[in-house]
Amino acid sequence: MESKLGNPAPLGLMGFAMTTILLNIHNIGFFPLSAVILSMGICYGGLAQIIAGILSFKKGNTFAGTAFTSYGFFWLSLVAVWLLPGLNMEVAQATPPDFLGLYLALWGIFTAFLWVGTFGKSKVQQFVFFSLTILFFLLSISLWTGNGTIHKIAGVVGVLCGSSAFYLAMAELLEEVKGKRILPY
Repeated sequence: MESKLGNPAPLGLMGFAMTTILLNIHNIGFFPLSAVILSMGICYGGLAQIIAGILSFKKGNTFAGTAFTSYGFFWLSLVAVWLLPGLNMEVAQATPPDFLGLYLALWGIFTAFLWVGTFGKSKVQQFVFFSLTILFFLLSISLWTGNGTIHKIAGVVGVLCGSSAFYLAMAELLEEVKGKRILPY
């Protein structure tokens, strides 16, 4: 009996997309950081992307497996960075802005290499990784400089990045469901 594994990319992309959009609406300044963002970071941005990554590895797609599992663990670690100081453990103090900037810059470097891996793939996929690279570096710079304007600009870039991932997820999902390309990507 042959088992056919579906495309896990729409799940991973949606986990990334919706969580990224929500966090960056906060970064722009529309809403405070709240349980909505933290819950999405754990459940959909984190766990759903990890599941999509594991399934991507099973399908033989090392790029998607690495990207989805890495960003799933990014979301879990980011939520932990925010929540652990509230546990009043001596070793889990609040992260200084400069160090959080370094954390995000490392993710920016990682993402820049993944962006190079998208060359020759769809333009939308290239845009997702390019805009995510820019987002990580803008957030780093805003933390290093304390510049709120750069932070808001990063939020706009993040909403665009998340929206492009949302579009790509729907394009891939609809193509599989309808058996033909519905949305160009």
